[in-house]
Amino acid sequence: MAKKLLKLSVAERKQTGKGPNRRLRATGMVPGVFYNQEGVNIPVKVERTPLQKAWAASGSTQVIDLEIDRDGKTENIKALIWRLKYDPVKPLPIHVDFFGVDVDKVLKVAVPFVLQGTSIGVKMGGMLEQYRDMCEIHAKPLDIPTEIVINIENLNMGDKIHVQDLEMPEGVEAIHEDNYAILTCLEPGAVPDFEEEEAEAAEAEAAEAAEGEAEAEAED
Repeated sequence: MAKKLLKLSVAERKQTGKGPNRRLRATGMVPGVFYNQEGVNIPVKVERTPLQKAWAASGSTQVIDLEIDRDGKTENIKALIWRLKYDPVKPLPIHVDFFGVDVDKVLKVAVPFVLQGTSIGVKMGGMLEQYRDMCEIHAKPLDIPTEIVINIENLNMGDKIHVQDLEMPEGVEAIHEDNYAILTCLEPGAVPDFEEEEAEAAEAEAAEAAEGEAEAEAED
């Protein structure tokens, strides 16, 4: 049975730049851009409320059915809500990027780790120390999971969980050059021994976030 996709309607945006975008936001619309790997780049606009509902339901990892209205003609495209930028003061989206996908081609994306259960070590007084919040994966768009679940019930004090320990969903491959640690359970008073690895992970996440900010701000 084919996976039922959430639908979201957008329209081509004729005016671009800071002034038109501010006026657009004042009407309850959010400016954005649709692009894909073939170099297509279409300025679009979308109603704020449906966009927020779509983001809450699909995040950046679930394929949606994007309907693009261009001069009265509608084109249906499989896409991801690749990035949503929020106002720094108000909890409102101010820019969105949509990324068109080929459902038969593998993508590189990041999905969050979600911990399941309470570890034996924590029950005995240990402290859970998590170093990675996200996992980079390769998967076809319709196979991308919303999260990678890690069951930590059998994690004892001193134990560590590495990326190679994880059982990935079918069609999903974790990307890693090194068998990096995701988390550990420390004994009371113990000092973490993954400071360098944690710093590298934070640096990589910061670089990715900065890249996204630069792309969105170029038009805002």
